[in-house]
Formats: sequence, C-alpha cells, structure tokens
Amino acid sequence: MLQGIRVLELGQVLSAPFAGAILGDLGAEVLKIERVEGGDDARRMGPDFRHGDALTFHMVNRNKQSVALDLKSAAGKADFERLAATADILIHNLRPGVPDDLGIDGPSLTARHPRLIYCAISAFGHVGPMRDRPGYEPLIQAYSGLSSTNGGPDDPPMRMGVAVCDQGTGMWIVIGALAALRNRETTGRGCIVTASLLETAMVWAAQRGDAWANGDPMPAKHRSGHPALAPYEAFQAKDGPFIICCGNDRLFAKLARELGRPEWSDDERFATNRSRLNNLNTLTVLMAEILRLTPRAEWIARLEAAGVPAAPINTLPEAMAEPQVRALDMMLAVPGEDYRLTGPALSFDGVRPPIRNAAPRLGAGTEAALRAIKVP
Repeated sequence: MLQGIRVLELGQVLSAPFAGAILGDLGAEVLKIERVEGGDDARRMGPDFRHGDALTFHMVNRNKQSVALDLKSAAGKADFERLAATADILIHNLRPGVPDDLGIDGPSLTARHPRLIYCAISAFGHVGPMRDRPGYEPLIQAYSGLSSTNGGPDDPPMRMGVAVCDQGTGMWIVIGALAALRNRETTGRGCIVTASLLETAMVWAAQRGDAWANGDPMPAKHRSGHPALAPYEAFQAKDGPFIICCGNDRLFAKLARELGRPEWSDDERFATNRSRLNNLNTLTVLMAEILRLTPRAEWIARLEAAGVPAAPINTLPEAMAEPQVRALDMMLAVPGEDYRLTGPALSFDGVRPPIRNAAPRLGAGTEAALRAIKVP
C-alpha cells in the first residue's frame, strides 16, 4: 500500500516506534535512526528475548532497518540531512528541546526540506505551560483523569492494563501523516503534524469529559458496565463470569424471555433503557440470582441463539485459544526467526499485511542506507 514511501523514525520505546511499525506494516520503507551507543532504550526494556533485545523492541520494530548515527557530530548531522532529503515522512518522540538542540526541529527541518511531512509526538502537547515536560504512560493516564474513570465505584484510580495513550498517539500520528501525504499531492509541500499522549488520553476520556463539560454530573464508575445502557455488564454464571450487552429495548425483551421473566418487558421499572438505568441495582440483583444457577457456556449458547450479545470473560490465553481469534490468524511468522508476533489489526482484500523482516540489529542498515544516498 505504501511502497515507495520512505519514513525516518527517531523513535524511543513505544509511541513513535509503534507509528513506524504501522507504516512499515503498510509497506513503507522505515529507517530507524538510533544512537550509535545502545540505540533505542526499548532494546533493554525487559529480559533478552532474541539477539540481546527485549520482546517489546521486537514487537514494534519489525519491518524496519536500523541506521546508527551520531546526531551530535558533524558527520552524523550531514548523513541525517541527506537521508531527510530523500524522506517523505519523519516521526519522532524525542524529549522536548532535543530536536531544537540538534537543529532538526519542525520549522527548521521543513524549511530545508519542504516536501517532508514532519511528525512530532510529545507527552503534553506542542503548546501550553507543560509543553516541554517529558512524560510516560501511567503519568499521562493519571494527569488526564483517564485512570480515575477506570475500575468500579469503590476502587481507587487505576491504570489501564495496556499502553492506550502511547499506542493511540502512534495511531493518531499515522492518520495525520497519511492525510498530509494526500494533501502533498495537491500542494507539493509537506507540513508539521503534532500529537501527544495527553491529547490522546483526553479523546479516550471524551465520553465522560464531554458530558461533564456540558453540565452533566460525572457518571458513576462501572467495572464492566456502561453509564448509558442497561443491562450492559458482567455477571457470574455457575462456573465463571461472562458479559451481557443489551444495547436497546428489543434486545432486553429477548433477554427477559431467555431468563424466564418475559413480564419484565412490560414492567415499568425495566421496560425502557432509561427506566432500567434508574432501577439498575434492582435489575442486576434479580438477574444475578437467575444467572448464577446455570453454567456460562449454556447461557451464552442460549443468548446467542436468541440474538442477545454475550461472551465469556476470558483470560488472554483463553482469548488466544478461541476459534474466532484463531480464524483471524493474527499471529504472524517472522522471516528468519523462530517466533511469531501479532500482526496489524486490518486486512486488504482479505489479506493481512505480512511481517517482511524482523526487528533490526543496531546499525545493521546504516551502510546500505548511506551508500544509497552518497553523491558520487
């Protein structure tokens, strides 16, 4: 899809490398610019998985070549400028102030290379009193209020179990870069695209934040439920937890029949979604008494047959063993290696983009990349 597009990535750990991995999965040539000594810190974030590098590094640096440059030296800067002159997209998540110190900030670099699409990821954003502060995933989840929305009504604020801000920001940068590529087709010029972990967190929290900003109280927290739909949460069956999602009154009527309580559809406490929300505690107690008497596989089979969305609450190993997950065939072979990695979450004409090459050894692509741009 993106064959012929060259990306320079000055990425550390997750957000920018994740963006680079997406573009690499889509066929772009991604040159990962790393420090000569040590390279990306993610290489050492965890035990040695393969070739001295941690699993996290292998996950988000596939389909790239490593180019080791000393950007503080005259020779390294000159090589970088030659690479930038050939690039379509540059992505970085360097600490604030570092691009300016190196002379590769957005205004400077795009002035020298007007067609370049310059994508900068920061923790707190490109403007404001905290624009120069660094930040990490749990810090941003805490600062943004996102962690305060997680968990149940009596739980303290807690971090979400995955890096939703880091990886989400990488996705936003890719969206911005692709839009800028399309715009360059008509203008002939690139632009500066910015995104931040804080902005991503505020977007993820917008359902609750927008409600508060427009005069509504903050909705109650639900471990598995929803502030605007009922029943829409987890229940305990005889042998394990599962979740039921009734997104409208028609689905609730079907659920009520399967529970042996068809009269609930006409009960003024439960007849409409709003009435169910107002009587949620009563409804969930009544449902729990019924649901705990029967194994969850039986409930799920009955509800699915009736058209009511339901699913087991799986552990991750259980999820990866599910026939549906296996049918999606997301675990992809890594060429030349003895391990597999989860592939991109999209397909084209039914085909998922493959992993073309494993994460690179530090500096392995330096010579080839620079030789290709040397002026005779």
